[in-house]
Amino acid sequence: MAELANAVDEALLGLGNGVNRVERKQYRACRRLRNFACVCPPRRSKLLVHLKVDPKHVDLAHGFTRDVSVLGHHGTGDLEVRPRAPRDVERAQDLFRASYAAV
Repeated sequence: MAELANAVDEALLGLGNGVNRVERKQYRACRRLRNFACVCPPRRSKLLVHLKVDPKHVDLAHGFTRDVSVLGHHGTGDLEVRPRAPRDVERAQDLFRASYAAV
């Protein structure tokens, strides 16, 4: 899981110039002008990434993306992405870019 979290961080930090990572107690935020992604610390079997993307404009995939707009959660945004393997990081690249463009 730590390797997967590092791959997500690299993908988010590589989106453009001026992207910074901010460490918080409950999550790590990636920000440009404002936070556009939050990575919750990896647990045994899952890693959660919250993105500033409107879930109504995304085709949600069961087990991969979830609308958390009505749930309480730490972090930024209403779209939760659950990468489980390195190929899922590649699969989420379009969502990462959309979140980056939203701020």
